[in-house]
Amino acid sequence: MNCKIFVLLFIYCSFMKNSAAVSEEDEGVVYANRCEVCKILSIELETKLDETGRINDVIETGYAVDDVKPKIKKEYKKSELRLIETLDGICERILNYNIHKERKDSTRFAKGMSETFRTLHGLVDKGVKVDLGIPYELWDKPSAEVTNMKTQCESLLEQHEGSIEDWYFNHQGRIPLRKYLCEDKVLSHENVKCLYEELKGDKGQRKIKDKQKEKSEL
Repeated sequence: MNCKIFVLLFIYCSFMKNSAAVSEEDEGVVYANRCEVCKILSIELETKLDETGRINDVIETGYAVDDVKPKIKKEYKKSELRLIETLDGICERILNYNIHKERKDSTRFAKGMSETFRTLHGLVDKGVKVDLGIPYELWDKPSAEVTNMKTQCESLLEQHEGSIEDWYFNHQGRIPLRKYLCEDKVLSHENVKCLYEELKGDKGQRKIKDKQKEKSEL
């Protein structure tokens, strides 16, 4: 086991080891703040809207007893129905995220396996016994930080549903949701730095290519 793997394993075990006398903060559990929650909600909501925005269906609304009056036709992508379907279960999508403890800013919440867990899974695949204090089958379950963020997302959504509706009908396509909802509504007079933090670098692709190059040269 090389030095890097040993250090990663030691750090993660110190995070995960169960102890009644150790607080969650001592174990490395840092819950999302309001900025991080709103940022992820905005990303997921706009992503889901992009998915349904490609649908060119026309829906009919209105009802008359004699069915003589024509029903109102409206594009689905501009309808209230699309908004309702988009908001339904939107916070559930957060459970697809993982906590990347090797990062210290809001990009610690991201989809995909963290560098630490990739290393640990790699050790297991090689036959190394790794004890994190939790069953192996629970390794890839949503972390405490992620499940807490989902709960916070549901509360934020309930509190600011009116603002989201206003953005959807009146500002969508002109003002980014993270600006309209998060910066101007949810985080008014608060730090909004996290909203504009992006994952830097090539996400490890260069390291993988370098290793492959080194092997080919051997």
